[in-house]
Amino acid sequence: MKILAFLLFAPLLSAADSYLYKALFVQAAPGKVLELIDLYKSRMPVYDASGDERPLWMRHSQGDRWDLLLLFPMNSWSEYFAAGRVAKRNAAYSKSGVPQSEFAKKFYEDVAWHEEVFVEGPPLADVKKAFAPAGFFHVEIFISLPGKQADLYKEREMENAYQVAIGRPRNLIFTHDQGAAWDLFTVGAYRDLPHFAESASVPKDKQEAAAKQAGFRGADFIGPYLRSLISLHHDSLCTSVK
Repeated sequence: MKILAFLLFAPLLSAADSYLYKALFVQAAPGKVLELIDLYKSRMPVYDASGDERPLWMRHSQGDRWDLLLLFPMNSWSEYFAAGRVAKRNAAYSKSGVPQSEFAKKFYEDVAWHEEVFVEGPPLADVKKAFAPAGFFHVEIFISLPGKQADLYKEREMENAYQVAIGRPRNLIFTHDQGAAWDLFTVGAYRDLPHFAESASVPKDKQEAAAKQAGFRGADFIGPYLRSLISLHHDSLCTSVK
């Protein structure tokens, strides 16, 4: 429930951070990934006509099992499912000639596996700003150890402080509301692969100072501390969808 999710992360989230998204992780059926991408590309004008925001999306390069991650902006449950908005959405689906039932049929023909998790995340403007220039992404998804959800969120914020101190982009943090088992996932947005790999050239003394400033014992302790808070962790490298 949304109330439970809010209570869980309330000490760490401000009202400005409370924006609802649906995250859809999709593994295409064998040989169907390009058809699936085309299916969603053809649906983008329908989202526009419905008044919904287009999903922000990326394509898997290496790592986890899924091929696409789509992040659907919702704002809030009450706004997304308001009667007027639902009516406008259904009208746009019908006018497109591909009602939602037909779109769903095509979706399932192209998909081998999918998973949904509804998450609270940064304001939509901040997410769009991070995605707009990005061509490469690092996605990390976590299940925390029991009772460690708030500590995991804090660790992610500490890593963001570390990232900024060494001249790296902040990760976008999304926390579980409803759906799949994941407690939290983060998205790091980069210009390209060389931009992502630049951290390897940061001098060791700068890394050490930045880590301690962020609250870690040192740069070498960042990973072990994270591991002390989680029961499961997947990550993927992704590219923007052209």
